[in-house]
Amino acid sequence: MHETLERICELQPQYSAENTPAMQERGRLVRGNLKTEIDGLRSRLTRALGPFGGDLLVEASDGIGRKTELPWVRFCSRNMSPNPTEGFYCVTHFSTDGSAVHVTAGCGSSRFHKGSSVPLPDHELDAQTDWARRVVIEEFGTLVPFDDPADFGAKRALPISFQRATAISHRIAYSDIRATDFGELFDQAARRLRPIYAAQAIGRDLTDADQRELEVASALNPLIRTSGRQGYGLSAPARRAVEKRAMDVASQFLRSNGYGVRDTSSSSPFDFEATLGGTRIKVEVKGTTSDRADGILMTANEVKLHQTEKGNTALIIVSSIRLSEKDGDYSGSGGTIEWLLGWDIDEWLHEPTAFRMTRPAMTKDLSTS
Repeated sequence: MHETLERICELQPQYSAENTPAMQERGRLVRGNLKTEIDGLRSRLTRALGPFGGDLLVEASDGIGRKTELPWVRFCSRNMSPNPTEGFYCVTHFSTDGSAVHVTAGCGSSRFHKGSSVPLPDHELDAQTDWARRVVIEEFGTLVPFDDPADFGAKRALPISFQRATAISHRIAYSDIRATDFGELFDQAARRLRPIYAAQAIGRDLTDADQRELEVASALNPLIRTSGRQGYGLSAPARRAVEKRAMDVASQFLRSNGYGVRDTSSSSPFDFEATLGGTRIKVEVKGTTSDRADGILMTANEVKLHQTEKGNTALIIVSSIRLSEKDGDYSGSGGTIEWLLGWDIDEWLHEPTAFRMTRPAMTKDLSTS
């Protein structure tokens, strides 16, 4: 593998979008030699990925049609990342000037939204890579040794997007290739991909709204297939545990801030009536296992309440709730609270996610016609 990596680096400064002899050689090395050599680590990578290693996929590209600045070889779970535009995966890149090899983990350029995969704008791509870094730090306490800048020297739009989509990266200088144990390095990368997959499998990378949309979409169409989401969806007991944890966290927060609290969740389109100094506000509580608090799902009655009583309502979002289960009983713990007092619902984007279709009453008995 060392000789292959060195030779690809040596060919990088000769980059051309055309299929020159140098680019033909580079393509053979990337799509042939290097892909085969990484595939030769299959048993080791499968173990490192744990429950996500059974469908290990290894694939490579040096450009479709015109050659790319950044040829790559990636490995991943086929289910979690069926193609390079979806999900997270480990990928080997090369500096455009041939100075280094980069072993990385990053994501594709689309995500699940409103029932399908959609392209990610830059701010969403940044949010996804930041989320993945936080998951790795949560698991390992550090990004080291994958804490190098994702700067491969790209100048063209698509390769630049590869850089932006990189969550963690380890740079190996050309002079250090021979001294590097790449089998160990790929193993370490796979072990960091594993907790990212585990977090995705329970929807931590989705907003609460997207989580619930996916549950609805799966119920309406059981054949729906979205990468990494087969079988996803909280059971009714698990959902109740999340909601209970959110209510407990919100109640404790309100009381610690001097509010008198009355639970109204069983009889009103809001969860608490909170009183402080003679002022009463109606508080809506949303709880989620998601690590992202920028999208929630609301009923028509909840939306109407916040619109008609604007200024007298508040929203509490409790995200990052963790679930534990024993003998079928679920309990929630943790949670990050966001308190939006005097929430202006019209400052948020409203998107219809599903429609209730009701057959109109018939004015004529068709059976007699």
